[in-house]
Amino acid sequence: MQMSQGVEWALHTCLNLSWLPPDQAVPTGKLAAFYELPAAYLNKQLQALVRAGILSSQPGPRGGFRLARAPEDITLLDVVLAIEGPDEAFVCNQILRHGPGGRPEVDYRQTCLLARGMRRADIAWRRELAAQTLAEIREDVERHFPETPRNTRARFAGQ
Repeated sequence: MQMSQGVEWALHTCLNLSWLPPDQAVPTGKLAAFYELPAAYLNKQLQALVRAGILSSQPGPRGGFRLARAPEDITLLDVVLAIEGPDEAFVCNQILRHGPGGRPEVDYRQTCLLARGMRRADIAWRRELAAQTLAEIREDVERHFPETPRNTRARFAGQ
């Protein structure tokens, strides 16, 4: 499974916004310029984060995006689901119905051992992402790269 690049962009954008004062909104153009991303495509990701309640947007000349919730209340899973959607990675198309001994009345999505194994793996992956908050990632970054918050604030102030 491969996630879209929008997930990476959204995660980094949320992390960068976490170092700014809560009342500071940053326009899409500045957020895109930070990593030399296409603003129109990044804006699609930001709008998905707004719909999910992760970011809020403010129109106008002093408008832009900011975190809608505290970093402690945003998980990596929240961001992934906002960008990728809630569907499971594996889709059981019930091919066992068409194999030897297959029966049309059986729901193989429930009885297929391969589908069950894939579902368990998907749940474990989601549980791991749900266990990590933006605040925890931010703390790790600050521990390993202590200049990052200051540099991020300065970059947004200088653009």
